[in-house]
Amino acid sequence: MLVTGIKSKPVYEPLRPDTGGRYHLMLGFGPGGSALLRVLGEMGSAAPHALDNTQVLYAADSSPAVEAFKRMPLRAFTLFADPGHLLDSFRRVLEASLMGTRLYVAGPESFIGLAMKLALEFDLNKDEIRAEEMGSLARRVYCVHCRATAENVRTNIVRCAACERWLLVRDHYSRRLAAYMGVMVDAEAPGELPPIKEVYL
Repeated sequence: MLVTGIKSKPVYEPLRPDTGGRYHLMLGFGPGGSALLRVLGEMGSAAPHALDNTQVLYAADSSPAVEAFKRMPLRAFTLFADPGHLLDSFRRVLEASLMGTRLYVAGPESFIGLAMKLALEFDLNKDEIRAEEMGSLARRVYCVHCRATAENVRTNIVRCAACERWLLVRDHYSRRLAAYMGVMVDAEAPGELPPIKEVYL
């Protein structure tokens, strides 16, 4: 029942430094820290002065990446216990950001989507934003029936906590909502559900 090959599904390329940017803002969650460190290493080799204008916001319970970030000659490094607080801080940083800022985001897709949603609210151009998906494939799912959102969905079918409909998790992705669309799976045959499987691990 899943529809594949939908063009709205995001495709992420490995992060690369953009040394043409004047300022560099990096966001990472969990395993995304290793991607940011890789980019910082490449940036340090190609344009060491760029590190002076680089700010990193990173969320993790514990990670070897934290000490590596602290050793780098960055303009600023801030550690957060969870991605929610990171994104709150990210909004404040965006409010004060200057022309020529490049944004790098690394972590699970749901984290990337929420960061991109904020960035687009502040009119960052798509060519100023780079993202690399790392970690869990769990999805953020938007119920098209009641407009509630479910976080960290790992199955092909999920029950909406708000309206209690069983939703098919589609590959159709909305950048505006930073979520995949969930549509009622048993609309034509109430109560008849296909097998529920963990597919987004």
